Amino acid sequence: MLRSLRSRLILASVLWTGGLLMALHIFSMVAIHHLPRFRPGQLGVPVSIAIAVMCAGVVVLWFSLKPFRRLRGTLAAVRAGRDRQIAGSYPTEVQPLIDDLNTLLADREKAVQRALTTAGDLAHGLKTPLALLRQESERAEVSGHLEIAENLAQQVDRMTRQIDYQLARARAAASGGSGNARCGAHESAHALARTLSKLYAGRALNIVVEIPADLHFRVQREDFDEMLGNLLDNACKWARTEVRLHYAESALITDDDGPGIPEDLRTAVLARGVRIDQAAPGTGLGLAIVHELADLYGGSLQLCASPSGGLRAILRLPVSDTPQPLGSRAK
Repeated sequence: MLRSLRSRLILASVLWTGGLLMALHIFSMVAIHHLPRFRPGQLGVPVSIAIAVMCAGVVVLWFSLKPFRRLRGTLAAVRAGRDRQIAGSYPTEVQPLIDDLNTLLADREKAVQRALTTAGDLAHGLKTPLALLRQESERAEVSGHLEIAENLAQQVDRMTRQIDYQLARARAAASGGSGNARCGAHESAHALARTLSKLYAGRALNIVVEIPADLHFRVQREDFDEMLGNLLDNACKWARTEVRLHYAESALITDDDGPGIPEDLRTAVLARGVRIDQAAPGTGLGLAIVHELADLYGGSLQLCASPSGGLRAILRLPVSDTPQPLGSRAK
């Protein structure tokens, strides 16, 4: 069975043309038999016309299939997040299907926006009571109830982190389904590097960013900042002198020259709430958030030893456009 429309059209044209040629052959044989003065040499002009007509048929067939080739490119643009609708005019047999697809895309986008709005409202509704609890912990600390204040502040931080995490998951699930998300990695990476340089200014860390200016991922900007921010912050937290972020082999690679993580513990730290050093600040959710968000977007996070002696984090995410090999460097 032929699955390609083009193959079916070509086969139908060949069969129809073959039948027509057989009919013309029979007609010519009858004409030669009944008209003795008729000579085969007189068929030159009709045969030339027939060949020209057949060539014209091939050209018409090629142009008839052109809208389907354009449709394939348009669908790829929609999937990559560059377009939200299938634009253009198509044959009458296909246009109703295109209109239905555009309606489905619009309905899906509205549903995604409603889901994100609901998640945002829920997060906002929970953050207000948490802010009040944080104030109560500060009052308890001022009153001298240090243990109560510390425990309350830890739980508030944990709940706030979980809210941010679940909101990021909702955005990732919605964006992964709609395919309309698009984020410029160059701008986000340099903004994060500048922020972390100020945050860790007392340690004089050298933060190097080498990312192509035209690198874009099919990820929401907030979620990309969450993932990359966690990786860079984790690297800065443990690095001795330098943190390096670059793009190679279709992945964002973060290296530091810190103590690293033993091989047998690299899988464990990707689980929620697991920390290697209990004395270090944080909730143990950083790498787990990166791992789960990357997975929701169809990517992955891998940990291994860095050539600098510390930890290397390899973050793979779906690319929106193919970046040029040129990179930029910012400190």
